[in-house]
Amino acid sequence: MSKLLQIAFVELGTTEIPGAEHNPRIVEYAQQRNFPGVRDDETPWCSIFVNFCCDQLKYEKSGKANARSWMQVGKDSSDDPKPGDIVVFWRESIHSWKGHVAFYLGHSQDKKKIFCLGGNQGNAVSVAGYDTKKVLGFRRVGAEVSISIPDPYLRKDDKGEGVIQLQQILNKLGYNCGDPDGSFGNKTLSALKLLQANNQLTVDGVYGNDSKTVIESLLQA
Repeated sequence: MSKLLQIAFVELGTTEIPGAEHNPRIVEYAQQRNFPGVRDDETPWCSIFVNFCCDQLKYEKSGKANARSWMQVGKDSSDDPKPGDIVVFWRESIHSWKGHVAFYLGHSQDKKKIFCLGGNQGNAVSVAGYDTKKVLGFRRVGAEVSISIPDPYLRKDDKGEGVIQLQQILNKLGYNCGDPDGSFGNKTLSALKLLQANNQLTVDGVYGNDSKTVIESLLQA
């Protein structure tokens, strides 16, 4: 069983309390994941729960309360999803911002349903089945996911897979540049400059050969 499923199964059965009272454990999911504005068990919390579980293992997280934010986290595993991967569904409309996120368990025999362990499923941490046609994607996070080091050169306003790889690495090394979205903006620029300053490089905010060499050294440490 994957480590993420082990964490999630411990929480199985945690249920919202009807009325004015709130389950303190569900509130704790939000508080531990730094969602200070969530102090009840009625705010949609499926993404909060997945963030909570990933945080227990220090895995990459979306850091956001909306389910579709997980489409930018980890690696695409849609071709071969494994139990414990994260699965994201659309809700109401594929073009809506609404969705659901949970941990994949498996398909039904006829492949029409996907069974998931997740939060806010029937107002609880539970196992539930969802329509396969509503899957947006599968994502794999965790220590087993290798991060590719992009080739130089990358600079502000660049976009693409190389920028996503750089952002993932910066986050992994503790230089917060936000969610890896493939857009080299001001947060990525500031994070890269800080890495350069801390490693006695020219602080120009350009990911070049020297920055790549330092990153390779830091990742091997």
